[in-house]
Amino acid sequence: VESIKGLLDTSQMIFTVPAGSLTVAESEGLRRSMPEGTTIAVVKNTLMGRALDGTEFEPATTMLKGANMWFFIEDDISASIKTYNEFLKESGKVETHSISGGVLEGNAYDTEGVTAIGKLPTKDELYAKIAGAVKAVPTKVATVIKAPNSKLARAIKLATDKNNE
Repeated sequence: VESIKGLLDTSQMIFTVPAGSLTVAESEGLRRSMPEGTTIAVVKNTLMGRALDGTEFEPATTMLKGANMWFFIEDDISASIKTYNEFLKESGKVETHSISGGVLEGNAYDTEGVTAIGKLPTKDELYAKIAGAVKAVPTKVATVIKAPNSKLARAIKLATDKNNE
């Protein structure tokens, strides 16, 4: 229970999927494919219920039915959900192992809610967008500053050409 509480303390989000009929090779492959900061554990419902007690993830007690595999996500929520969904497609288990539900910031989400969270941009995608926006600003500023000067230079050149005539 203490180790699960430790995972809950460091997690931003948790979600669960059915744990039945996954081979050891499949679950090991899934664990290796997850982004850093995501831990996967199969936890008995009674132990998980005790660990959830008094935490922001307590709404997950409604998901304690059957064998569950829990995902404890510390950092990149969207990337973890996307990675799991890719695993489902590759393994052909979309029908049997879709996400049962999850909890984020004390709110319980059903399958559709967790899937919607997974469609948000990953942390790396957000960094790329911010970097692109920051990089574009100086270029635009330089273009705006340079434009009047080139027009001014053309006007001066025309004026001097006319004076020379």
